[in-house]
Amino acid sequence: MTVLSAIPSATTTATAPLLSINNIEVIYDHVILVLKGVSLQVPQGKIVALLGANGAGKSTTLKAISNLLRAERGDVTKGAIEFRGERVDRLTPNDLVKKGVIQVMEGRHCFAHLSIEENLLTGAYTRHLSRSELKSNLDMVYTYFPRLKERRASQAGYTSGGEQQMTAIGRALMAKPSMILLDEPSMGLAPQIVEEIFEIVKDLNSKENVSFLLAEQNTMVALRYADFGYILENGRVVMEGDASDLATNEDVKEFYLGVSGAGRKSFRDMKFYRRRKRWLA
Repeated sequence: MTVLSAIPSATTTATAPLLSINNIEVIYDHVILVLKGVSLQVPQGKIVALLGANGAGKSTTLKAISNLLRAERGDVTKGAIEFRGERVDRLTPNDLVKKGVIQVMEGRHCFAHLSIEENLLTGAYTRHLSRSELKSNLDMVYTYFPRLKERRASQAGYTSGGEQQMTAIGRALMAKPSMILLDEPSMGLAPQIVEEIFEIVKDLNSKENVSFLLAEQNTMVALRYADFGYILENGRVVMEGDASDLATNEDVKEFYLGVSGAGRKSFRDMKFYRRRKRWLA
């Protein structure tokens, strides 16, 4: 594994990481090994990007944290997942939400037949809030997503992809999380909408102190907004470090962006096996 800039561990700092994944393995259907000893940390108040190609294990990692694997016949068979120093890998998804960890699934998954505001209100279901508290929380979401306020009476299934992604994130905010697991937020969206959503994520991180672990294929955008990054390849972490260092690393630029010191290259011309072998060495 290549480490560009090590993330401080609990043993070297006074503050333990908010989320710690320690050498987990994930198996589907008791046969298919998907994650092979993945370890990572998310410090309090930081944005951490989980990068890699399609099928690298990003979504599986998030589902392992949020305990959604069993619905897909998957299981964490080795290692441990800790949130605020407590083992959480055997909790129910509902219990984990109550502890402040919530996942925004890939593909947005809004309730298509409900209005945008009704979708948002479902996010506060576990909190048993008063009417005034609900209104205060809705106002907070509408502050960050003014477009949702304009469309709040619209049926979610008839809104744009960007508006549905905003609704999904806003619904997560209604649960008052301390950490959001954000899976492929840029998928299928126009570049301008992607930038808008990442700007909102950055604002939520700095103003509301929400920590983010985001799985993303758009390496360039993710590293511009993240503090740290991990790169997955075939179920293993092959590189990690400060986002700024990863963004300027020649291996990352060439492998993921098709850009080398000699300029932009065709993926067809790249020696994937040789480069990947060097990463895993």
